[in-house]
Amino acid sequence: MHDLPKLLDALDPRAALVQRHLWLISLFEWLRGDCSSVPASIARVQLLLDAVQARPEMQARVQTWWQTLVETIDGTTLLADYGFSSRSAFVSEFAERIRQKLLPGTPETADASALFSLVLSHGFDARWLAALDEAALARIASLLQTTPAAPAACAPPSISRWQGTVLEAITFCTSQVSATGFSPELRLRMSAPARDAGPFHCLMRDFETLRDVYLASPDNDSDERQAALLQFRERLEACRGAAASVYTHLDAHGISVNLVFQLRQLRERVLRIRALLDCLMSVHPAASTARLLSHLVTVGQERRSVRALIASNSSMLAAKVAERSSETGEHYITRTLAEYRDMLGKAAGGGALTALTTWLKFLVMTIGLSAFWGGFWAGVVYAASFVLIQLLHFTLATKQPAMTAPAMAAKLKDLSGPRALDDFADEVTHLVRSQVAAVLGNVLMVFPAVLLISGALQLTMGRSMIDAKGAEYVFHSLTLLGPTALFAAFTGVLLFAASIIAGWVENWFVLHRLDSAMRYNPRITAVLGVERARRWADFTRANVSGFASNISLGFMLGLIPAFTGFFGLGLDVRHVTLSAGQLAAACAAIGWDVVREPALWWSVAALPVIGALNLGVSFYLALRLALRAHNVTGVDRARIGAVIRRRWRDAPLSFFWPTRDAVSQTPAKD
Repeated sequence: MHDLPKLLDALDPRAALVQRHLWLISLFEWLRGDCSSVPASIARVQLLLDAVQARPEMQARVQTWWQTLVETIDGTTLLADYGFSSRSAFVSEFAERIRQKLLPGTPETADASALFSLVLSHGFDARWLAALDEAALARIASLLQTTPAAPAACAPPSISRWQGTVLEAITFCTSQVSATGFSPELRLRMSAPARDAGPFHCLMRDFETLRDVYLASPDNDSDERQAALLQFRERLEACRGAAASVYTHLDAHGISVNLVFQLRQLRERVLRIRALLDCLMSVHPAASTARLLSHLVTVGQERRSVRALIASNSSMLAAKVAERSSETGEHYITRTLAEYRDMLGKAAGGGALTALTTWLKFLVMTIGLSAFWGGFWAGVVYAASFVLIQLLHFTLATKQPAMTAPAMAAKLKDLSGPRALDDFADEVTHLVRSQVAAVLGNVLMVFPAVLLISGALQLTMGRSMIDAKGAEYVFHSLTLLGPTALFAAFTGVLLFAASIIAGWVENWFVLHRLDSAMRYNPRITAVLGVERARRWADFTRANVSGFASNISLGFMLGLIPAFTGFFGLGLDVRHVTLSAGQLAAACAAIGWDVVREPALWWSVAALPVIGALNLGVSFYLALRLALRAHNVTGVDRARIGAVIRRRWRDAPLSFFWPTRDAVSQTPAKD
């Protein structure tokens, strides 16, 4: 029904519930039009009011229809609960939003919230509702005036149905705020002054005082009512401040997404109570009501958004992960010649151990296991190798970008100083130089180490690490002419994902105070002894992030090709150090004649591409996350790019080897 006369003629107050609701949906579709112009929607509202008020029988039909609507559905749930989750956990709310996205709603409902989401289903509705002027709102209020009746048995008949509904909604919201404030998860994490002040203890009492004063005389703007209103508002603000003190504890002791979710819900309920108070007691209640309805449209859109849920409730966790990655990343950036040589040595050690990893991976392949179990045991080999590299304080080059990117993002917070851009360019050169050292150390060591292992196997067992057929497969899989670049970029995503898992596990470890439990738990100290328990606690606290990163990365490298192959996607992984080791094994299997094979050189040409994509994709994703987590905006990329390009023209060697100035610097790391 896109024609107003037909729309009005179709109004039947005695129709079935679903037909009345479908008419309401059609009415608002006509009001919003094509969602291109707010003035056009306002003009349609005026046209609707004129058409109804020009026909007394139509006005009576609208009032009867409205009376039936408000008696059928409970508006309290809409005002008090719409936009809020009925669940207190992040995961259950996530599942509920997925369900709402997949399953359609029905207008055959007595739930005001469900009907509201169907009637005002477009974000544009918030704009034209907020743009309604006082005259239009007054005409709407006059048209929809219903007989006095209170929805709650405790409310006197002197107040209107709308006033009673708003009052009851405030009661529900206030009780929810009190219940959340009394929950042990929040109460134990509040600051001592906020907890001792006990704002949540007095919240319901202050509201009951305000309600009693209001019910005694709803239209009386007395000093007593103003004092009660002021006291209740101040108590609400005190509750909000007490809840906000929990963030300080979370920042120091680990982030809980569920707790952040509850804190945000509490804050929004406090704001909802304030909006409802405006609807009840402001000088212009109609304007306050229009603003509230506009806000409800907005929160309804957000309530259906899975992305908004994840972004709003995981921002603190992302910031904490970025902060801890930044602290770790500083230790991967070399600034002096001594640090550069140390990085080369650690990377060489990592390359030597990766040669052993390459051999064990080929052993797993020769067993002939199924795709899953072959990938699983390959993941075990990778994870064990990466953990051993960590424990021996060696370096795997591709693990660095996800840690160094947050450190670089932290330096982008303030570029206003006179030398800020030059200092940032220095950090970029230090970072690139560190990455080059790590990659060169890995690759230049893994290649001869694999050749050495293959030679030893040939002498002792009469066969190299792989046979000629396996060598041909390696050349075919690593060639630059195939999908190697795509697989290398995908591996960069896995490297970034491993860093996120590492940050999440470390945050979980700190949040639940497991280091303290390991140090002081009587059962643990009885088995290990006090001193050994302390050492184990310190060791686990220092290495839990690395363990999580290395183990998760190992199993992703081993299992994801098996899973993607099962679904027919054909995605594989290309890790620069592991690829170099496999290429060395193929060369050892064929012998010196391999230098005449074009497939060898196409595979050799693929190694720098694999390394660049491994590092670049991982660094880019980690940098984007860190910039968003640190709320870094307004970065002048053109100026930064110009400074870095100038540094490349003036001192290209500084990107690969410490300059004379760097050699003379004192170490910047502790």
